[in-house]
Amino acid sequence: MDADANEFIGYAVGGAKRLDKMIQDILIYSKIANKERNLTHVNINNILEQTYLNLKTSIDENNAVITYNELPSLIIDEQLMIQLFQNLISNAIKYRGEEYPKIQISAKKEDKQWLFSVKDNGIGISGKHLGKIFTISQRLHTHEEYERTGIGLAIAQKIIHQHGGQIWAESEPGKGSTFYFLQCPWSIIKIINVFFKCRIRSGFYILILKLLRIIVLGS
Repeated sequence: MDADANEFIGYAVGGAKRLDKMIQDILIYSKIANKERNLTHVNINNILEQTYLNLKTSIDENNAVITYNELPSLIIDEQLMIQLFQNLISNAIKYRGEEYPKIQISAKKEDKQWLFSVKDNGIGISGKHLGKIFTISQRLHTHEEYERTGIGLAIAQKIIHQHGGQIWAESEPGKGSTFYFLQCPWSIIKIINVFFKCRIRSGFYILILKLLRIIVLGS
């Protein structure tokens, strides 16, 4: 075969791999959206230890450094929370800058809820894109630059919503990114779980969540 044929085959194989990965991520997203949550009392340090093991190959290959202090114990779905940190850390490693990836994870108590942050020293995100990064298949880079499906952060947002929380990012190009998410009190999670088991329609579910946050947290 000539060079053109080989190039065409390469594009076809690459496209098939991306499609397969996208299907896998869509299935994960769908599973999370419909999964009945198994809420237990879990220490977040243990979550990060398991996440580290799951990502060990990628962490070692990129010489990534992940640091965190003593983190709280919360009532959460353990597997969903592992998936959350796995997606955020993978994102930080993938969009690294010229330096080795440095990822700092912290949490602090704010009134009745915990505020978590995942900070990196990567390439950063333009302010005009920050409102779009949690949208399914919203890619900010070409396939040639970064091999991603654009669903990872949408999955992260879905997990946080399943726990009654909020997630957002602050970033500047060339200065890294910080992803924040709020873990709401157990009182809200219990009520949300009842609505979830009743299969409340998603739009109504979000409205109920906002009302609960206003009533319980005043925000």
